[in-house]
Amino acid sequence: MNGIVLMLVAAVVLACGYLLYGRWLSNKWGVDAKALTPARRMEDGKSFSPASAFTVFSHQFSSICGAGPVTGTIVAMAFGWLPVVLWVLIGGIFFGAVHDFGALYASMKNNGKSLAQLIEKYIGKTGRRLFLIFSWLFCIIVIAAFTSMVCGTFKYTPAEAGGIDFAKSYAAGCAGTISILFTFVAIAFGWAQRKFNLDGAKEFVVAVVAIVLMFAVGMQFPLYLDLNQWIAVVMVYLVFAGAMPIQTLKQPRDYLTTIMMVVMIVCAVLGIVVLGVNGQATITAPVFTGFSTKSGMMFPVLFVSVACGALSGFHSLVSSSTSSKQVSNETDAVKVGYGAMVLESFVGVLAIIIAGIMFSDMNTAGTGALNNGVASTPFQIFAAGIARGMQAFGVDGTVATVFMTMNVSALALTSLDAVARIARTSFSEFFAKSNDALAIEDKSGAMKVLGNPWFATLVTLIPGLALTFGGYLAIWPLFGASNQLLGGMTMITLAVFCKCTGRKGAMLYVPVAFLLCCTFTSLVQSIMGCVTALSAGTAASVFNSVLQLVFAILLVVLGLIVAVNCLRELFTKESGSLPDEEPEWSELGRKNCGVEAPETK
Repeated sequence: MNGIVLMLVAAVVLACGYLLYGRWLSNKWGVDAKALTPARRMEDGKSFSPASAFTVFSHQFSSICGAGPVTGTIVAMAFGWLPVVLWVLIGGIFFGAVHDFGALYASMKNNGKSLAQLIEKYIGKTGRRLFLIFSWLFCIIVIAAFTSMVCGTFKYTPAEAGGIDFAKSYAAGCAGTISILFTFVAIAFGWAQRKFNLDGAKEFVVAVVAIVLMFAVGMQFPLYLDLNQWIAVVMVYLVFAGAMPIQTLKQPRDYLTTIMMVVMIVCAVLGIVVLGVNGQATITAPVFTGFSTKSGMMFPVLFVSVACGALSGFHSLVSSSTSSKQVSNETDAVKVGYGAMVLESFVGVLAIIIAGIMFSDMNTAGTGALNNGVASTPFQIFAAGIARGMQAFGVDGTVATVFMTMNVSALALTSLDAVARIARTSFSEFFAKSNDALAIEDKSGAMKVLGNPWFATLVTLIPGLALTFGGYLAIWPLFGASNQLLGGMTMITLAVFCKCTGRKGAMLYVPVAFLLCCTFTSLVQSIMGCVTALSAGTAASVFNSVLQLVFAILLVVLGLIVAVNCLRELFTKESGSLPDEEPEWSELGRKNCGVEAPETK
């Protein structure tokens, strides 16, 4: 199979999905261009912060397009590239994009409520509390898995005689320096945006200059640290990323990251085209290897391995917890929710094509010519493949390698800082007395501590740090299963939302049934795997297996309770029984929208 042909077919299919199905959903659910969004009505300078369509798209895309579309798709290619491509295209259009857009839209129609708060409104308070525990546990797993991948990418390669192999470690060291610089540059860029009212072309030019300077400095001063040292650096970064106001670090970082990712996608497309012209874009990976591999049966392994790129429950947390509080116009919801997911699916297809082209030279089995008998990580395969394509159209090899190493790490880092923020809000929401979207801002009583963003972030990162040392490969099956279960629960909640508000929701029923069957099967298998690992392991592996076992059992129990409650409400609620919420306002929102406060009696 020629990689160019597969890429073009996928691009056309995904574009048609966005233009046809995405717009159809928008019309069915009643997207209103004249409605004032929560970001504008409830603007508070912290969480609610209206932004342009591209800025919010940047936030959504960079937050959701993490390690998943690269790692999950390449790992799942053990079944052959065709099943993975089909799941990415079908799942992306009819499952994932619907899920992301639905969560965003439902939150916007309910004054920016998080998914947990939506569950309380439509399902009940118990369901909300159980979901918040589930969400918090899930976020801890994500933090562990993605931190392991990022730090494994940045760490130096030791020399055979001891010390550091500087030649092999140069790209990782440069990417590490750039990542640290990125934090400070993003804060400065955000300040400049607000100080000088940068937008449009000016904003873009300043962003590009900042990125170029970061790369120039990073390539001159590579930082060589081992795995544990990088874990410490990333954890410190997450403390600040999770606790700081969204417009201070997260929003400007996402803008810069999206520019880098778009350049990466363009380079990948051009590289595949040039390699194809040179006769080097043939996919050598097998088309189909069978319904069973050493990883297990295709159902459920394929569908939980490929999360981001097809459907990811984590995306609903981003849509409802952060993006819904930034959208300035309801019509932008389709671009942000549905459009970002479609683009992520395309990244997933590119990862499949690149891995397929690189299969003969570099693969996860460790038999490729480029990896000298050592198994390559999906990140390494993806980065090496695009770097090869960039060199084919004239980019210096060192520059290409550093750029790609930084990009694949940025994929995970932008998801990490998003999930750290979501985790600490989930923790604080659990103790909040109100179901209002601004409940965590309440600082009375125990919420002075439990609602403190710094405290809530630290409490979340400690267990995430403990799980990190198990490595991402050990955590990934648990992450995939819990992620898809979260997606299933989101879909049920959206179905209840549609029924209660009198909207069409039948398009959600098949995804709900499929995801629940798939995820519970996978979680039970994960529990069995942890029990088996406990029987013969070292002290370190036993500790990690016990920790994973506890998480898996809790996720199954919580997931079952929430799913049963959601399904009961779906079948018993009357259509149109709970209309959309009355608009809420902040003082700043009234001021900026030119709306006077109602007179009090």
